[in-house]
Amino acid sequence: MQAYILAMHTVAVLALDQVIPFDLSTPIEVFTRTRLPDGRPAYRVRVCAEHPDVNAGFFTLRTTWGLDALADADTIIVPGTTHPAGPPSPAVRDALAGAAADGTRIASICTGTFTLAAAGLLSGLRATTHWMAATRLATTYPDIDVDPDVLYVDNGRILTSAGAAAGLDLCLHMIRRDHGSAVAADAARLSVMPLEREGGQSQFIVQQYPPTPRGSTMEPLLRWLDDNLTRDLTLTDIAHQAGTSTRTLIRRFRQETGTTPAQWLHRARIRQAQHLLETTDHSIERIAAQAGFGSPTAFRERFKRVVGVSPHTYRNNFT
Repeated sequence: MQAYILAMHTVAVLALDQVIPFDLSTPIEVFTRTRLPDGRPAYRVRVCAEHPDVNAGFFTLRTTWGLDALADADTIIVPGTTHPAGPPSPAVRDALAGAAADGTRIASICTGTFTLAAAGLLSGLRATTHWMAATRLATTYPDIDVDPDVLYVDNGRILTSAGAAAGLDLCLHMIRRDHGSAVAADAARLSVMPLEREGGQSQFIVQQYPPTPRGSTMEPLLRWLDDNLTRDLTLTDIAHQAGTSTRTLIRRFRQETGTTPAQWLHRARIRQAQHLLETTDHSIERIAAQAGFGSPTAFRERFKRVVGVSPHTYRNNFT
């Protein structure tokens, strides 16, 4: 028994100031409740911090282990913080970089991705974070291939996940990697979670129109487009409404919105469809017409491509 305890997989959860309590508790609960087929615990979990007292927003957390415990961990998990743009201390960066150099598996939950990025662990890699912070991550660290649509990304030794419940998806994925599907499925049942969720983070992203500067000359045209989503509009139709040539329209539209008229229309129609799926019991065929799609088939295909799940699944998830 003593030999087994020494060999047990150790998970170190790094608690930074302003840690998000949900992100912190997720790996603690999931890994401490995971059991091997013979009933033995599969993991030993330690909560570590640079200083014993950690500001967790609504309460102060007192930890037992310091940063030196990261060196002894088999897996390090970095939960998100409420202020992800703030860089971690040099001591935290050095501890994470050292652990990565030693081959330790390191994972982040939600905005914990920013901490991994600041430690230089994501350069040249694909990564994800909460969809609301994805643009900031991509802008701050242009050498990272940011994917805002997925629930988690596994690069082998470095893993990242989206926000909140996606941390559960990531933990279950790591358990399946370590001990197989049967152990992971049992952990999923204890968490009242499916072992794999359909779709990715895309289905939770609010499809918003590209921002338009206040006072933009495009504003009247965008309002007209919004009022005419059900029409089969061509680029010529839009240019005629704007009183300009198609070439000038495309140039001005991209300058002021960052996208093309066609892309703007597609996004507006998808958002309209999401609203109707969430708030009405209209048939998929009727919603396809109300949102301006040429056919129910075209609607289903584009909706799944953009949102990540079918209209039917989206309605079941968000009604």
